[in-house]
Amino acid sequence: MTYQEFKEAVIGISAEMQVADYELYFTESNSTSVEIYKEEIKEYSTDSGLGVCYRCIRDGKAGYASTENLTPEEARSLVVRALENAKSIESETESFIHGKGDSYATLSEDRMEEPSGGELTEAALALQKELYAVDSRVADGTQSYMAYGRNTYALYNSRGLDLEDRAAYTLCMGLALIHDGEEMYDGSEDRDGRLGDFDLKEVARKAVEDAVSAIGADSVPSGKYHVVFTGRAFAQLLATYSSVFSAEAAQKGMSLLQGKEGEKIAADMVTLVDDPMHPESLVKRTFDGEGVAAFEKNVIEEGVLKTLLHNLSTAAKAGVKSTGNGQKASYASTVGVGPFTFYLKPVEGTEEELLAAAGNGICIKGVSGLHAGANPVTGDFSLLAEGFCVEDGRKTKPVKNITVSGNFFTLLKEIDRIGDDLKFIRGMGGKCGSPSVLVRDMTVAGQ
Repeated sequence: MTYQEFKEAVIGISAEMQVADYELYFTESNSTSVEIYKEEIKEYSTDSGLGVCYRCIRDGKAGYASTENLTPEEARSLVVRALENAKSIESETESFIHGKGDSYATLSEDRMEEPSGGELTEAALALQKELYAVDSRVADGTQSYMAYGRNTYALYNSRGLDLEDRAAYTLCMGLALIHDGEEMYDGSEDRDGRLGDFDLKEVARKAVEDAVSAIGADSVPSGKYHVVFTGRAFAQLLATYSSVFSAEAAQKGMSLLQGKEGEKIAADMVTLVDDPMHPESLVKRTFDGEGVAAFEKNVIEEGVLKTLLHNLSTAAKAGVKSTGNGQKASYASTVGVGPFTFYLKPVEGTEEELLAAAGNGICIKGVSGLHAGANPVTGDFSLLAEGFCVEDGRKTKPVKNITVSGNFFTLLKEIDRIGDDLKFIRGMGGKCGSPSVLVRDMTVAGQ
């Protein structure tokens, strides 16, 4: 059966079994990826899958059931299992089926042509060739990666919603390994968009430059430093701490932002945006996992916390409207809360101008140890970092084996400058982005 045929079957069975409040959530994905090592295909894979989740409310309790088999028999089983599941639920959390009334954005027509496996392979091999051509020190271990994906999201419910989003994207990544003496250094560069738009020479050059820039890196004395985070580095922090802006986390006592709406929590220049339709969004969405219209919103505006991110349940508890951030990790998941494309709004100045403002200090281009070294509940972090010394406003020698420490909530208040060079990274569920950020007098542990 097609999804549409399955949906009609579920509608009929729900009416037969007198289920008044229910929802059907459907996802389908198709992907192809190729990875090149040396001059050969290391891995080539194709993947496709689909699934539906039926959620119903009976006597105030929500029951879930999911399947990957779109057959008439499974349509009936899905409804029966969800009703049985609702009987066993002991949670007091109120559940909702969203109704009509929202205004939904319109996605532009998806004109991205699906590249063939051969075209992806040809592009990956070409990128690999470009990587080796950039520098004679490029060593075996260098790899190229290309992937294409197409996703469909659909939601139908008994309250009149019948929604669908489609998205397609191509990913490109170059991973360069440089041999210098007895030391090895790695670097990377990635792109997403349309296969024909990728500048493979530029991707290769950036990946190799990233690796070469670390040659000769050493630590620095421990102390307080003016720190310039590159956009990608600060985006890593933002992605790690994005959960603190979830109303679900706050209501469970796992975010210090509980009850802080309307209060000053960051420097005046800080505006933090969640935008499901941002041009850089890998997968643009017009509705969330509950059928609520997804829209652009300022979570922090000029330093003031304007809103936490809500789904229908957390919004009801707080006495506010959902922000359209009900998220499902997969078709079978329960509804949580999360951002779409989450980013720090650019202000003014290039990375070079922020370095000049710092004078002397450290430029951090990347952090690691985020799972073990960052605590989203308290905001404390102690992270391995790499980058460059900053002397007289310019990047000089590379730096590694340092640890930058602080507190995320304090850091938001102590941001001194924000640049206009917005960069994005791919994170869980979406993208996070930031321009370069200057923070003065941060604790750095080194030698």
